Amino acid sequence: MDIIFSEITIIICLVAILSVVFQRFNQPAILAYILTGVIVGPLGIIDIQNQNFLETLSSFGITLLLFMLGLEIKIREFPSIGKIALIVGAGQIIATLLFGFILAVSFGFSYVSSLYIGVALAFSSTIIVVKLLSDKRDLHSLSARVVVGILVIQDFLAILVLIFLSSFNIEGSIAETFVGFSLALVKAIILFSFVIYLSLKFFPKIVEFLSKSQEVLFLVSIAWAFGLATVVSSPIIGFSVEIGGFLAGLALANSIANYQIIGKARVLRDFFIILFFVAIGTKMTFGNDYSILFPAIALSLFVFILKPLVVIISMGFLGFRKRTSFLSGISLAQISEFSLIIVFLGNKLGHIPQNVVTLITLVGLITFTISSYMIANSNSLYQNLSSYFKIFEKKHTKEEKMISSDEGLENLDGHTVLIGGDQMGESILEALQDLGKRIVVIDFDPAIVKKLVDKKSLSIYGDISDLDIQDRAKLNTARLIISTIPDIEDNLLLLKKHKVENRRSKIVVMALDSTDAKILYKEGADYVILPHLAGGRQIAQILKEDRLEEITKLKNKDMRYLT
Repeated sequence: MDIIFSEITIIICLVAILSVVFQRFNQPAILAYILTGVIVGPLGIIDIQNQNFLETLSSFGITLLLFMLGLEIKIREFPSIGKIALIVGAGQIIATLLFGFILAVSFGFSYVSSLYIGVALAFSSTIIVVKLLSDKRDLHSLSARVVVGILVIQDFLAILVLIFLSSFNIEGSIAETFVGFSLALVKAIILFSFVIYLSLKFFPKIVEFLSKSQEVLFLVSIAWAFGLATVVSSPIIGFSVEIGGFLAGLALANSIANYQIIGKARVLRDFFIILFFVAIGTKMTFGNDYSILFPAIALSLFVFILKPLVVIISMGFLGFRKRTSFLSGISLAQISEFSLIIVFLGNKLGHIPQNVVTLITLVGLITFTISSYMIANSNSLYQNLSSYFKIFEKKHTKEEKMISSDEGLENLDGHTVLIGGDQMGESILEALQDLGKRIVVIDFDPAIVKKLVDKKSLSIYGDISDLDIQDRAKLNTARLIISTIPDIEDNLLLLKKHKVENRRSKIVVMALDSTDAKILYKEGADYVILPHLAGGRQIAQILKEDRLEEITKLKNKDMRYLT
């Protein structure tokens, strides 16, 4: 026991140190976890003797990961363009799986291993993509909504893959495999139906009773997750414990306390999932044979090129602008944490050799790292590559038909351009309209633009970094430009371009901290809005003038927005 305690302590300390280093360079923490496994495993710098115990703990992590995925199904809102996400997502998955399979076969892998490789390459990382888009505050953009829709579809398909893995007999005949799949499908339908029934009829009342105590609710939820996982993985049912975790989460998804359960379980999940990725790293054994490096690099390039290209072509064909298509495609240029789970379980079931696990883990390390930079700098990449994607854009795009109109934009001069029509932008818009100013609003959230169009406000759907959008808004003749978006790259681009082309205009931009504010002032901003300072000044002015009734008015206004 002392040895196990010491080894787990060493792993956690090493993970903590590497996570700090990777955070410093804005890299996904998952890379630190896998690298820890490489250090304690193949490199042998630290000798871990209890590998089986580590793998057992990692199974808890995967089970909790899928438990929370099941919990979040009710919470996730399918985008209004879910049909588009389904078409584009299906096309991307089929194309990646097919060509990935062919490429793997060409490298000499068996058909079964190649099938696993193709499946692993087809999925993208929900955890990494959503986090990076959230950090960029892009989650409400049209491209992000398409991406999130595709990722939700991929998550469901990954669950189906995990369900059928246990029934996949590589040594049996086609007839035996078909019977196994059919039996698994019947059992899956029965299980899902039973869980959905519990979710709608039974668990809401139980959870309402248990929610009086946060500790009891959390304990019972975890017991339910691991208990159902154990039952589902029994020889009678024959599924993996991970599927049991997903079904347990699905059963609680409609309860009033699902947010509370997610909040409590997240820390526990994160701890155990760290050990899963460490276990993956320990299995990256090369020996003296580094021939797998070339296939890993080739498959990574395949992920970087083909996956975005399929999305760009599909969305262009469906009528989306090239910028929306490009940003959606570039966001999916990595494999998924589910890819690692699938090959890990495939190796555990004896379907694929260890070198396939090593290969996909290497592809994960490469694609996780590089795609993080690609997503973070997607606007710059688009500016440099946009001319190559004109062939994939229709003359009249779907987005323009949905929400855009050039009516009223023809003879703009001396007007105000407001970039960002939500939250702060909405308040500024109301104030400018009260003054009788002529205003053009630019926003990349189609719901906001549609709302503004319905109110007869001059509005343009798009991103301010898009040169076409700048031309349509007539920024070069504007008297005042106000940006309420906190993206410093977009604001710097705005300052550099229009302080040269339109010196008479005043430019007001927003920053989230003093560091960004200093940079923006240095580049020529006439005024930088710092939200925390602006809010403090507003309250101070109310108190100074003894207008306490204004607080109630502000509250009522905020409540209208929040609801």
